[in-house]
Amino acid sequence: MSEPKGRGGAWTDERGAPATSEEGRQPVKAPRRLEADTVPFRQGVLELDQEGKGRLIGSRCPSCGAHFFPAREVCSGCLTEDLKHVPLSCQGTLYTYTVVRQSTPGFTVPYLLGYVDLPEGVRVLGVLQGLAEGQARIGMDLTLVTVPAGTDDEGRQVIRYGFRPTAEGSRNE
Repeated sequence: MSEPKGRGGAWTDERGAPATSEEGRQPVKAPRRLEADTVPFRQGVLELDQEGKGRLIGSRCPSCGAHFFPAREVCSGCLTEDLKHVPLSCQGTLYTYTVVRQSTPGFTVPYLLGYVDLPEGVRVLGVLQGLAEGQARIGMDLTLVTVPAGTDDEGRQVIRYGFRPTAEGSRNE
């Protein structure tokens, strides 16, 4: 499948090398890399900064300003193919949630799973960390966190994202 013309953003291949299009264009800009012994659960969705703080990576349409998560190649609003990959806010508000009581192996039940609205207009699904049943409230402020999710076949730590309640006064974005 060929890439859309003019698409910017952060892409790497299976080996972590900068990806190139089928047309042989120059490599696209890669995101800041995770530490060598840490990998995200899915490439291109999550990156860590120098302090180890996680950021979700979405896309933004330069024509209409719409944001998307996960990143898209084409804007669903105006069909522009020149979307740019951008880091998304780490703060959001809880839109809705559910208590998961039955899950796949590797997940201790029960846990809370919620949709979080980010300021960019993106709604993100994630596990709610640090909340017991009955503690979650629609509209509560949440902060993105990274959570260990196990190890891969090469022994590297796999991380995923989740959301925890924002401490009062710490919402600074």
